[in-house]
Amino acid sequence: MKAAAVVLLIVPVLFAADTVPADHAKDYVGKTATVCGKVGSTRYLENSERKLTFLNFGKPYPNHDFTAIVDGENRAKFGKPEEQYLQKDVCVTGAIKDFNGKPEIELTDPNQIRLDSR
Repeated sequence: MKAAAVVLLIVPVLFAADTVPADHAKDYVGKTATVCGKVGSTRYLENSERKLTFLNFGKPYPNHDFTAIVDGENRAKFGKPEEQYLQKDVCVTGAIKDFNGKPEIELTDPNQIRLDSR
């Protein structure tokens, strides 16, 4: 019974996030939302300290609208996102933060990302 109650509490939260196009994500900094758009460029910094993976939405970096980031400590959960999502329509959900004037979401769980089937 308790598990069912937890599911009933969590499911509305997952679906309560606003869905916004990547080029409007800057208007949602500080909020939790689902950002959707085409991944225009990717990069895996394999030789960096944090081994970050960047999924840049809209135009390729540095003219992108929004970035989803996977830290190296979480990368194994995602496979090779820089290959899997490049040039695909994708939605990511999480807290939108500002990094050097660009909005971003850090992905820590594969449930935060999906191909956009709209």
